[in-house]
Amino acid sequence: MENVVLTIHLILALALVGIVLLQRSEGGGLGMGSGGGDGVLSSRSAATALTKMTWILAIGFIITSISLTIIAAQKSAGSSIFDRLGTSAPVEQTVPGLPDVQDLLPPSADGATPLVPSAN
Repeated sequence: MENVVLTIHLILALALVGIVLLQRSEGGGLGMGSGGGDGVLSSRSAATALTKMTWILAIGFIITSISLTIIAAQKSAGSSIFDRLGTSAPVEQTVPGLPDVQDLLPPSADGATPLVPSAN
């Protein structure tokens, strides 16, 4: 059931993006307007049809979003992710100690031990 709702959800999302991109920008944000409205649909009726289609797709998208949330909540009710994996909780790992500062410094030219400033 979850896979069916998820598939419908993805199709609605792609269709919603496509319909929104087809609509004419009312603010002229991209500087492009639509061509003449001499075709079968005038620009006003096309805008109304696209607006209605956008609303239908948006309502379907919201319904599938809520459905997926409810399905996920029912599947995880009362259980932990570790219960489903069949393993125990992760064990805290210790951090290895830092190496000695003398090991990090290059050897001096005269072979003497390099001076390391003390941390006060």
